[in-house]
Amino acid sequence: MAGFRVVPAGDAAVLLEFGREIDEEVNKEAQRLAQALLMAPPEGVQGVVPAYTTLLIEYDPLITSADAVIDRAKSLTQLEAVRPGRRFLVPTCYGGAFGPDLEEVAERLRLSPNAVVERHTAQDFRIFCLGFSPGFPLCGVLPADLETPRRPTPRPKVPAGSVGLAGRQTGVYPATSPGGWQLIGRTPVPLFDVRMDPPVVFHPGDSLRFVPITESEYRRLESAAASGGLELEEVR
Repeated sequence: MAGFRVVPAGDAAVLLEFGREIDEEVNKEAQRLAQALLMAPPEGVQGVVPAYTTLLIEYDPLITSADAVIDRAKSLTQLEAVRPGRRFLVPTCYGGAFGPDLEEVAERLRLSPNAVVERHTAQDFRIFCLGFSPGFPLCGVLPADLETPRRPTPRPKVPAGSVGLAGRQTGVYPATSPGGWQLIGRTPVPLFDVRMDPPVVFHPGDSLRFVPITESEYRRLESAAASGGLELEEVR
């Protein structure tokens, strides 16, 4: 396992940087250390937050120190074990009212809308981290021919379940919120529920596979979701 660079993060946290580019192996390094710290939390550590290429470790400065936290992290960097990632299917209705940006994205990429959907559903996408809203899976890496910029002006209201593209990332809005990603589809499966424990079924290191469905299938699944009978499907 490679080392990390320590970045200042205030008086109650340290930020460990493993790289600067979105990369699966770099992300796995951050995940390994995060899992090791969560399995045996050092005294005073209050939070462990992995991201694309970094790991934020929050601590109580009245109990421990930045140096002690960094030393503990260094002692764990040779661990190779990492929790096996799970795979989830995300049924998605593409285009039309469900994916209002699909036509524009296809035109920008010089592809047909069907070709965009085929490429988007042709592979698993690793969940690198969760953010910017609770439960939002930031996934990648998109193939280069699907790379597309965010919208120049964010929408004030993006429906829950919207599937979007931004740069070489893809993801799903778990709740209705503002957002600037290019919307190409929508899933009827609820991804975030504060009544569940945990409120999100997937974690960083898992992967999502988008599966195209028709509008009639969407409506059928939407009805099942409304009655509480629909969950994200885990597959082997």
